[in-house]
Amino acid sequence: MSRPDELFLDEPFRALWAGQDPFRAAAALQGTVLRELEGRRTLRTEIEGRGYYVKLHRGVGWGEIIKNLVTARLPVLGAEQEWLALKRLNALGVDTMKAVAFGRRGDNPARLESFIITEELAPTLSLEDYCRGWPARPPAPALKRALIARVAEMMRRMHAGGVNHRDCYICHFLLHTDPPPAAAALRLSLIDLHRAQVRDRPAPRRWRDKDLAALHFSTLEIGLTARDRLRFLRAYFGHPLREVLREEAPLLAYLGREGARLAERYRRKFAPGANA
Repeated sequence: MSRPDELFLDEPFRALWAGQDPFRAAAALQGTVLRELEGRRTLRTEIEGRGYYVKLHRGVGWGEIIKNLVTARLPVLGAEQEWLALKRLNALGVDTMKAVAFGRRGDNPARLESFIITEELAPTLSLEDYCRGWPARPPAPALKRALIARVAEMMRRMHAGGVNHRDCYICHFLLHTDPPPAAAALRLSLIDLHRAQVRDRPAPRRWRDKDLAALHFSTLEIGLTARDRLRFLRAYFGHPLREVLREEAPLLAYLGREGARLAERYRRKFAPGANA
């Protein structure tokens, strides 16, 4: 049974594209190309002085789909995964991007045509960049604790609400910098959800743990202490720490193993001469 095409347009695109084929109009947008892959293009554009991010999907082809399935990876078929994840995160109260345009048409999974446009979040700084200097210049303890608690809360809500990210690194948490972040007033937004999965039940343990392991790996070099990591676990699970350590012992062991594995893979990939 074929699926109906889907289209959502908010301003300024509702007025800008009135009477046009929105798929052609989206494909014609110009700007700074941030990523160009076979079947997918990401760019930043400006309209009336405001920034927007545009993701265009033209279908990945059966070869790419089969390659992903053979390697036990879930292929990204279009913009719909991100569209659904954004809607769910907004419903869950997890700050994220605002979609102002989305379209999907076609039935053939290998040739789906889709796009999504989100408002630029600015001024912001990724947590990866914000925390980079922490080993040499530690932040105020209250601010660090507030950031840990906020990330834990966002991930808890996300997973409990049926979403897992699949790229859950700190570079995908954007810290809003106006006004300057403070322990009593800070805002984080979760981005880059094109690989996210959405379901009507809490995220399965396997996918939950993969997100937690990715986050753990991406924070290995920012000077977090063992106490900081325990503080995160207590906030994420919402239970006394003694109970968490007892019930989640397999997870803690997995985080250690997976963090080491990801760190080694990163070193091999980005070591000098690795791509020569």
